[in-house]
Parts: sequence; C-alpha cells; structure tokens
Amino acid sequence: MPIKLEEYFDRDTFSRIKECADQHETPFLVVDLKTIDRAYDELVDGFPFANIYYAVKANPANEVLSLLKNKGSNFDIASIYELEKVLALGVKPEQISFGNTIKKSRHIRAFYEKGVRLYATDSEADLRNIAKAAPGSKIYVRILTEGSTTADWPLSRKFGCQTDMAMDLLVLARELGLVPYGISFHVGSQQRDIGAWDAAIAKVKVIFERLKEEDGIELKMINMGGGFPANYLTKTNTLKTYAEEITRFLQEDFGDELPEIILEPGRSLIANAGILVSEVVLVSRKSHTALERWVFTDVGKFSGLIETMDESIKFPIYTEKKGELEEAVIAGPTCDSADIMYENYKYGMPLNLAIGDRLYWLSTGAYTTSYSAIEFNGFPPLEAFYI
Repeated sequence: MPIKLEEYFDRDTFSRIKECADQHETPFLVVDLKTIDRAYDELVDGFPFANIYYAVKANPANEVLSLLKNKGSNFDIASIYELEKVLALGVKPEQISFGNTIKKSRHIRAFYEKGVRLYATDSEADLRNIAKAAPGSKIYVRILTEGSTTADWPLSRKFGCQTDMAMDLLVLARELGLVPYGISFHVGSQQRDIGAWDAAIAKVKVIFERLKEEDGIELKMINMGGGFPANYLTKTNTLKTYAEEITRFLQEDFGDELPEIILEPGRSLIANAGILVSEVVLVSRKSHTALERWVFTDVGKFSGLIETMDESIKFPIYTEKKGELEEAVIAGPTCDSADIMYENYKYGMPLNLAIGDRLYWLSTGAYTTSYSAIEFNGFPPLEAFYI
C-alpha cells in the first residue's frame, strides 16, 4: 500500500520540511521543532503528575535540548559527554539524572562535583562506586521487566536486576550512607502492549511494601522510563490511551497518594518530528527472471538507520513518484553486506522509481543522527537541519 502522507504530517508541516529539504543534497535529516513542542505538551497533559526527564540519547542536538530546557524538562543523561553538553546550555544539576547503570568511577565523581545527586544502579559494584564517588546521593535501582516480545525495539537483560537483588541493593545503599530513593524500569522501546506497564508497576508496589515493612525503608520515587510510541508503519494506540491506562494502573496499586513519578521519553517526543531525506542511487535485479528489485539509497544502517536491524523499526517511506507498486528490497550504499534495511518485510515501491528520485523516511527524528557512524566507507555523519 502507498504511504498516506497525511497520516504522518499535516500539510503545513510537510511543506515547511520540504522547503528546507529542497535546498540540500542528500542524505540529511530535517526536524520540525514545532512538532516536538506539541509532543511535549501532550505528554505533560497526559501525565500532569509526572516529572519529565528527556532521554538525551534519542537526539542530542542543541536545538532540541534548548527547546525542552525552555519548556521545563529535566534530562536523563547517559555519559559524561552528555552531561557537559546540557550543562553548557544552562541546565541545572538538580534537573539531571545519571540514568546509565554502567559508568566509570571517575565519571561518577565528575557528576557529583558538578552537583548531580540522582543516580541509577543495578549492581553492588556500581553501588559501591557511587557511595565512594558521590556520597549521600539519591539512588534508584533498575529492575528487570517483561515485555521484550511486544516492543519493536526490546531491551535485553543488559540493564536491570531481579526483585530480590533490587531490595538488597537499596538496603545496602542505606548502609553505605546513600539515600534509597526509588525503583526504575523500562518496558522496551516502542512498546505496543500497554499491559507491560501494569505488570511492572505491580512488581514495584511489592518492593515498596516489603522494604517498608521488613527494613523500614520508605521509597519516594518510581522511574517508569520510556517506551511510549512513535508513528511508524505499524500503528499503536494514541499517547492519550497510554496515559489513561498507565494512570489507572498506578492508582490501582498506589491509590491517590502516588510517589514521585519520573518519565524518560525519547522516541515519543522526537521521532514524529523528523524526516530523513535520501536519494535512490541504483535500482537493479539479481537475475533476468527476478521478481523483485533492489533499491539502493544513499542512507543505510551505518548512517542513521541502525534500528532497521532485524527489521525491528519499520519506517514509513514516502516518494513523490506515483503509479503501480512492486515489492522491493531496500538497501544502503556501503560495502557491508549487512547494510540492508528491508528484505523480508516487502515494501512496495513505484515501478517508475528511478535513480536520482528522493525517498522521504518519515518519523525519523529519534535515534538517527545519534546512531550515525563517523566515517564508515568515508561517508560523513548524517547531517541535520532544525526548523
């Protein structure tokens, strides 16, 4: 089926993006800041009781960070490099959470010296590092959650620990002079099953109750991570539906006296604001009798589209060419055989698509520029324009 552009962008927004795109040579990303502005307001309206910590890794552009800072956002930081970037823009240390559970001791110390007092952990070794380098800080422990089969971009067991270990770590945090502050979880990026939050919140409730009853520790915060959807090829529920259901789950477990709630959106704030513009480099077939074409474009897995790995994220691809469609394999320009975006999932491309035609990859504002390689095959990083 051809992409219906109006399902992704209103006419005015696409016209502004197209006007910018027409001035530049591909490949590049165009991001509409007004769309991010509206997405932030929608998230705040849906979760008026929550504190928003933007996941900087989704798109670390100064234009994005400045917009969100001015709207009152806090920031989820994954590295010393992201920290330096947001501090340079005037973000205050109390607006920052060090959300990465894998960090060097000297970087913890640097965060502490800059004034950051909120840290994630999921292991004893990391917790002891925090106690030494950031004494007296607030600690939240990330737990493992289910939901890997219902998220487009699932999160592995690399992050988080089992419930019993999480409780032991929070008890140890108190012994080490830290503040056992809360629990965090992440149900997977582009999570389609809203029920995944229900199961995670129920698990958190048990931890809250047991720590209070057994150890006299009263936790203050739940960090629910991200996972809210972007508008890709396969549709999801609206953010409003997510917000209503998740709020109901919280109220069922915690009543009207909710702890502090933190959200760490990335994809849902940024993705829908961007269009990655590429050019068709080559159209070919692998034999005289081949039923499918190969469409090679000047952007690929190593220039921003790594989330097409295993064909996990299916971006809507729009072209101005019209007419009969035929299935196509879509691949990137590099000399790596892994640089194929879609081979099993068949995209329909117009039969008259030709070398030099442009492809518009919709909903690509998140995790494209930040995933782009520096110089693979000599190709420069993906350029971006913010309007």
